[in-house]
Amino acid sequence: MDNLCCFNSKFSKLAGGRSSCSSGKGRSNQGPTKYGFSLVKGKANHPMEDYHVSKFVQLHGHELGLFAIYDGHLGDSVPAYLQKHLFSNILNEEHFRNDPHRAILKAYERTDQAILSHTPDLGRGGSTAVTAILINGRKLWVANVGDSRAVLSRRGQAIQLSIDHEPNTERDDIENRGGFVSNMPGDVARVNGQLAVSRAFGDKNLKSHLSSDPDVTNADVDAETDLLILASDGLWKVMSNQEAVDIVRKVKDPEKAAKQLAIEALVRESKDDISCIVVRFKG
Repeated sequence: MDNLCCFNSKFSKLAGGRSSCSSGKGRSNQGPTKYGFSLVKGKANHPMEDYHVSKFVQLHGHELGLFAIYDGHLGDSVPAYLQKHLFSNILNEEHFRNDPHRAILKAYERTDQAILSHTPDLGRGGSTAVTAILINGRKLWVANVGDSRAVLSRRGQAIQLSIDHEPNTERDDIENRGGFVSNMPGDVARVNGQLAVSRAFGDKNLKSHLSSDPDVTNADVDAETDLLILASDGLWKVMSNQEAVDIVRKVKDPEKAAKQLAIEALVRESKDDISCIVVRFKG
């Protein structure tokens, strides 16, 4: 698997495109938290459309862990924009220090407005997003738009922190905006027969029928909290939350754990781009 990734990466660079797969890891400067990530291009005949963020930064005397998966569609321009701008927009919101929930909501909205105002520069595509902000290793804020997912493990039990935004579950909202949900073409429910998620950044042609409002939740990181997994639907289409947690808990190195998730998704014949971040809160 690693040799295949290495070959694909070298070929992609020679061809002037993005690497078809990558991985890496890092750690907190103030605590035991470590992270690892792995991204693998799917079998679809288009360039890699998943982007990620995983890093620790200092802000006003606090350490923040910033983790995100952005799963693009109809091109990679929107997820690339999110990778560059969404977290800075959240952290620059005036209310972030005393009201992270409000800051995240406003930043998601303003970022989507900026993307739409840049059309046609950003093309006609869009992106899902799942973001996690870890504050001083103790407080976790998660937000999502679309079907990338955040799963927490407490004493080995999987807890889904995000909500999958699927057309069938939000059919009423879509129809109230003048849109419709159809399983044609294919057997997947789609907004106006086109998009398989009910919330997304971008997608200007569908935006009157779509929402970019995130669901936001928070969780305390305590002695019982093992790890966090963020991943695109390329993983979750073929694996349950508990199966992912069970795989990751057996592998101490978070980069190797993220790679193992991607390998297992390929074994289970996932066709989509697969992106995983594993955050381990204990050594």
